[in-house]
Amino acid sequence: MIVLSTFSNGDQSDIDKNKGIAILAYIIFFIPLLTAKDSKFAMYHANQGLLLLITAVGINIISTVIPFIGWWIIGPLGNLAVFVLLILGIINAANGQRKPLPLIGGFEILK
Repeated sequence: MIVLSTFSNGDQSDIDKNKGIAILAYIIFFIPLLTAKDSKFAMYHANQGLLLLITAVGINIISTVIPFIGWWIIGPLGNLAVFVLLILGIINAANGQRKPLPLIGGFEILK
């Protein structure tokens, strides 16, 4: 079950302070681990960024292992899907939302 988490008004300062870090988490997921490990908002987006990285690596491994279908169908469509999820995650972080990515966002690796 995926539940959209909302922040209380007391967490608005956390969102405002760490919005840039949360955006960077989708490009380099470990940035919040080093700079904002006390921020629930930044760590949430670091988790989403890590899930996105694992998905991208998995898609690229699968597309490399399976000849023809992987190279011509799975690889391009999978990488396009990862790019769309990347944009959605960045938009959510920029808007101060704690919204899981479609399909993969329900998992929690970083706590």
